[in-house]
Amino acid sequence: MSRFLGPIRQLGFVVPDIEQAMDHWTRVMGVGPFYYNPRVPIEDYTYAGQRYEPHNSVALGNAGYIQVELIQCRNDVPSMYKDFTDAGNWGLQHTAYWTQDYDRDLATMEAEGYAVKMSGKVGAAGRFAYFDKETHPGSVIELSEVKGPKGRLFDLIRTASEGWEGSDPVRPFPDLSKV
Repeated sequence: MSRFLGPIRQLGFVVPDIEQAMDHWTRVMGVGPFYYNPRVPIEDYTYAGQRYEPHNSVALGNAGYIQVELIQCRNDVPSMYKDFTDAGNWGLQHTAYWTQDYDRDLATMEAEGYAVKMSGKVGAAGRFAYFDKETHPGSVIELSEVKGPKGRLFDLIRTASEGWEGSDPVRPFPDLSKV
């Protein structure tokens, strides 16, 4: 458990082919089902203090308590994901900690010397920040606000994984306004 933010809740993998990765995780690893969004609507996205318009495809599935996130960048917008692949890596890029009190936990991390390198939001209560201290490939820390529609989506994904027998392995993201 992190001494700052509690338990790790998500492992984020940057992959070159998200469809192939979903197939591997569902068929070989037995994890799923995955909820897939070919273009995540990220608002207020910044990288190193500059605003950009990323096009990322994301798939989310749970293996028990841990959520597995698969990410494929679809454009060349600067990001920590692109930094990771430009360095010759793919696979585990970050671990995420989930929070109901984003401002408090962000202040905690900043007080510990962590600086935000990449941030944005998905929906009204879905802010996220990636911190700049990567001392080993795959060790980026993400702080993810998980409440409101995003929190309900994550609950739906975890519930769908409980007792999942392999059917309907890839599903579309539901409309977050209706979750």
